[in-house]
Amino acid sequence: MKKRKIRKLIWDRLHKLGISKRPRGDYGRIPDFKGSRAAALRLSRTREWKKSRIVFSSPDSAQRPVRELALIHGKDLIMPTPRLKKGYLLIRSDNTRGYERLASTIRGAYKFGSPLKDFPKVDIVVEGSVAVDMDGNRLGKGGGYGDREIKELKVHGAISHYTPIVTTVDEAQIIERVPVEAHDEKINMIVTPHRVIRI
Repeated sequence: MKKRKIRKLIWDRLHKLGISKRPRGDYGRIPDFKGSRAAALRLSRTREWKKSRIVFSSPDSAQRPVRELALIHGKDLIMPTPRLKKGYLLIRSDNTRGYERLASTIRGAYKFGSPLKDFPKVDIVVEGSVAVDMDGNRLGKGGGYGDREIKELKVHGAISHYTPIVTTVDEAQIIERVPVEAHDEKINMIVTPHRVIRI
């Protein structure tokens, strides 16, 4: 099945099952699923999270609870600006005390963050996905931003082969097989509201 058809399948499924938080569905976007906070909490109980000091998270709505928990837990956060138009922002947890929820939004990230000059070592990467499979292949919304972000982290030496590259999704977003192209970057961990899958 082509990527375009898989995206539509997932968007339709989440909308029909009432999993999407958006009343009209997630069409054209990374799904903002109702269990996103539960998935973020499950991620926060993993050994990978507990060892991390610097968290990289995509700016998608479904990953907002991940960003908030990173700041609450005293971790510094790197967030790409939407569509990478203004590069990356570094949000230091020391600067957000009491404002972690606001700082975890796109508007708040611009307010509390500063433009990232050089990539530090990143301990954990969290990306949004439309669909994933058990081999670590992920499908984004179609702009290629997640792949670009992961590639850039590798090029700058910010992550290694061993860095956890996570996606938080609903169980309904896990499919049998995501089609792969040469430029696609893999993940090695899937976290849903119900389980942690290490690939």
